[in-house]
Amino acid sequence: MLHPSKLRPAKKRAAVLLAISTVAAALATPLTAAPAAPAEAPAPAAAGLRWTGCATPRYPTLQCASLKVPLDHEQPAGRQVSLALTRVPHTAATSQGPLLVNPGGPGGSGRALAGFIASALPKDVAAQYDVIGFDPRGVGKSEPTLDCGSGHFNPVRPDSVPRDGATERANLERVRSFAVSCQEKHADVLPYVGTVSAARDLEVLRTALGAPKLSYFGYSYGTYLGAVYAKLHPDRVHRLVLDSVVDPGGVWYADNLSQDLAFDARHKAFLAWVAQYDSTYHLGTDPARVEERWYAMREALRGAPAGGKVGPAELEDTYMPGGYYNGYWPSLAEAFAAYAVKQDPKPLVAAYERLGAVEPSASNSYSVYTAVQCRDSAWPRDWNRWRADMWRTHAKAPFMTWNNAWYNAPCAFWPTQPLEAPDVTNTALPKALLFQATEDAATPYEGAVSMRDKLAGSALVVEEGGGNHGIALSGNKCLDEKLSAYLRTGQAADATCQAQPAPKPAAATRAVPSSAGGAALHGLLGFRG
Repeated sequence: MLHPSKLRPAKKRAAVLLAISTVAAALATPLTAAPAAPAEAPAPAAAGLRWTGCATPRYPTLQCASLKVPLDHEQPAGRQVSLALTRVPHTAATSQGPLLVNPGGPGGSGRALAGFIASALPKDVAAQYDVIGFDPRGVGKSEPTLDCGSGHFNPVRPDSVPRDGATERANLERVRSFAVSCQEKHADVLPYVGTVSAARDLEVLRTALGAPKLSYFGYSYGTYLGAVYAKLHPDRVHRLVLDSVVDPGGVWYADNLSQDLAFDARHKAFLAWVAQYDSTYHLGTDPARVEERWYAMREALRGAPAGGKVGPAELEDTYMPGGYYNGYWPSLAEAFAAYAVKQDPKPLVAAYERLGAVEPSASNSYSVYTAVQCRDSAWPRDWNRWRADMWRTHAKAPFMTWNNAWYNAPCAFWPTQPLEAPDVTNTALPKALLFQATEDAATPYEGAVSMRDKLAGSALVVEEGGGNHGIALSGNKCLDEKLSAYLRTGQAADATCQAQPAPKPAAATRAVPSSAGGAALHGLLGFRG
């Protein structure tokens, strides 16, 4: 779900018909799913944390620490790994304890999110919590870090849509090589990188903090991590906020197929917005005609990648962020218009470098992404199944079905056996609060309804007509008031808030118009998760 090229949206980002005999042989024997996660063992005693100042001009009270946790929670006295933490301490006389925050992924670094959340909440609310960000195991400043090899997303990649056997073989070799590289570099760690292990880390952190309970606020994939922790330790949860909610019943193969359909609808919404502003972009007033021109651009790039960098796969990487946050629509429309109307590829290349290009450091986020998703649950091991599912879905949703398939396809070759995803159904929690936009592409609306039904007594706040991914603390006053009230009192009820207006066209030099709202938050959240 998280795409490494989308990890830092403010800059470069840190998402056929012929059988292939060698691949078929490699995939002929399916893995047997391992048993469900064992009952939670008692967390090992953890030494107190040593917080040191790591202030920034924006977050002058920020502190940092590291925490040792068992690599294998079934062997608490064995090898230890470390988690990198940040904290904005509470300032009120009475504290409600720690509030752990997570930006999604899997593979997203959460250290920068603590300062943002603490500053975005009303002062009286933030004052009551120690807001704590963390890099999950394998991520960022945590040690060891996973890095299965840079260069996986170097341009120009083969066309994501495998219209012939050669293109399919080239893509399959890429993803198979990535899985092999992960095994070669991290065989000792891969069996312990997954959502259940990460959730158990949070319990070690709670113990180290000396807190009887913790609160948790997660976006995207972070909603699933929070739900798994709550399943393991419902009596340790004080507040639970889940924003842009993963469907727990589809982890992870089915969820990605659902994404494909939702992203196609969101891409069509972007193209309809472009048609609405024909006086600015001159691409036509009929959304269907604008869509034809976008796919004509994609086809032209197959033969002549823009700037030697942007072929069809890179074009999809560049426009996928528009499915997460409509604040990117004006700059994406400018790049589209420059290429299609003025035959000028330079703005398209600039948009790719800003929104789609992968920094070397992003290899870490993608490595963790694959390690977690491929370990969490069983994926098809027969490539014929993938091929059939993707072509069937592509016929309805061509925008990113195959791009998303290749992003996740290392799981068809993954060296560790999968676990069985835990059932997060929970009747022992205090009231949880969920946020969801109705048109969210990355985590479609139905997933939030499913999670609400599984968390007994939880409340769902719906952003009606909204399509952004990550909506609380992104400028919608109605949503933010309900979040603040819940963090103050623990009380919440089902509610509906209206979405913020869509952005207006902006000058090409402005990457995100200030009118869009939420730019700061979406600079911290990972895409595809």
